[in-house]
Amino acid sequence: MSDLPKCPECDSEFTYVDRELFVCPECAHEWTDTSSEKEQETETVVRDAVGNVLQNGDTITVIKDLKIRGSSGVVKVGTKVKNIRLVDGDHDIDCKVPGVGAMQLKSEFVKKT
Repeated sequence: MSDLPKCPECDSEFTYVDRELFVCPECAHEWTDTSSEKEQETETVVRDAVGNVLQNGDTITVIKDLKIRGSSGVVKVGTKVKNIRLVDGDHDIDCKVPGVGAMQLKSEFVKKT
């Protein structure tokens, strides 16, 4: 028995897959698999260097000296940053570091406190 879904237009059971689409040979209707789209829409989980799940508003501690691009400044080990915000991208934490200002950090260089 085929595990492919029936056509939503004509209820035909003779559907087939063409790349990312399901196709009905009887009515020529094409559609996408909605269950795989739902799996892709799940939120990404951001974890710190230890493996703790980070959330918006958490307080973190920097675990490595971080050079600041474009200046000679450094964010020192042990610097506590309050009220973080998670964002998409390579640097997944948006925050205000005391004494430095607004920055984006990678979660692999912080620890949740």
